[in-house]
Amino acid sequence: MRNPVIDVAALRCRYGDFEAVRGVDLQVHQGELFALLGTNGAGKTTLVETLEGLRAPSAGRVRVLGVDPFRDRAAIRARTGVVLQESGFPPDLTVAEVVRLWRRGDHRAELARLDLAHRRDVRVKQLSGGERRRLDLLLAVLGRPELLFLDEPTTGLDPESRQRTWDVVRGLLAEGTTIVLTTHYLEEAESLAHRLAILHEGEVAVSGAVVDVLAAQPARISFDLPAGLDVLALPMLAGDVVHEPSGRVEVRTRQLQDDLDVLLGWARREGLALARLRAHHASLEDVFHATRQVRVA
Repeated sequence: MRNPVIDVAALRCRYGDFEAVRGVDLQVHQGELFALLGTNGAGKTTLVETLEGLRAPSAGRVRVLGVDPFRDRAAIRARTGVVLQESGFPPDLTVAEVVRLWRRGDHRAELARLDLAHRRDVRVKQLSGGERRRLDLLLAVLGRPELLFLDEPTTGLDPESRQRTWDVVRGLLAEGTTIVLTTHYLEEAESLAHRLAILHEGEVAVSGAVVDVLAAQPARISFDLPAGLDVLALPMLAGDVVHEPSGRVEVRTRQLQDDLDVLLGWARREGLALARLRAHHASLEDVFHATRQVRVA
């Protein structure tokens, strides 16, 4: 097996007496998208800044592309790209001028790829929010980085702009780029990531392949209880049944197909319609909330 692109062991980061990262272990492998999730204050920003070589760890070991990112930052700078939460482009420069400022050459293909070719002579201050974020991404990938850090790349974007960004990210993955993504959009991580880690109060609360993380949580069946019917009249199900005050019923089950079959058979025999019926496997939102509840408890 090839060495990981990022290898972190027992990482700790302190600000005075406050420990923002508390003994984190993680690895990121070549060609995958690794998502770092967590609430504000969970330690994501500190961890990513350490990986980028912007700060030295208080303790532990960090290797990025085989070197210490803080001591050997110059060695990895040309091999990495970074998309920050906010850009600081001069507002009166045009898109083409900003691109030339970043890197010389003919970048028409890259502009077209990110749907900015028709905006090349437009000043930065006249770009929409989605166009500015695509410009951020364009500049980060101009040097064909081996490793790309995406820090909240679609915050504030409309659904169409977000989807365009996802398409570009998938294209970079197909070309072999390794990506570390931080995002508050859980559906974004669920759609794009191969593996993930959820941070809580500076520690890794959950980590693993997305498919395995989702499989560890129960699936959900939900519907409106028919009027005049008591929840005790429901058939015997393998999952746990929760009857909400609104009349909504939720079944949390690890046997989704079996319980759904039992429930639909019962409704058919009784001549009942289960309004707003929905059945789905666990989402990252379910995992995220379950993680927080367990840690708080």
